Amino acid sequence: MEPEAQVTVGEKQAATGTGNPPEVLDGPFSTRQLLRIDEALRLADQGTGLVFSVYVGGLDEPIREHAQRLHRQLAEPDRSVLIAVSPNQRQLEIVTGRYARKRIPDTYAKLAALSMVASFGGGDLAGGIIQGLDQLASHAGKG
Repeated sequence: MEPEAQVTVGEKQAATGTGNPPEVLDGPFSTRQLLRIDEALRLADQGTGLVFSVYVGGLDEPIREHAQRLHRQLAEPDRSVLIAVSPNQRQLEIVTGRYARKRIPDTYAKLAALSMVASFGGGDLAGGIIQGLDQLASHAGKG
């Protein structure tokens, strides 16, 4: 069974005030990689006013629908961007909410996805996610 990790910056961490990444046991990332992803999420959220989330784990068929269900479960789906990655299935989905899509059109999400896939192909899962977050946030701009 594939390990799952969901990393989200926002309300949960703000409420606790810890600023620490969630604990992920037996996941695909080292502590250092989790810290880097957490920082990339924080910077993307603060820089854009959108809410970015990352899900790494198995995705049920149909893949896109599963990613959209995960996205709808987020605190602010209209303002949210979800990057869903299933390394074992070699699948990547980027789901944007109604408001987020106005700032990150599908063409730009696809460009970010292409660069992420290139990093994943080189064996750098964390780096690909961080690069994708940076590209999506850069395109969204300040909100």
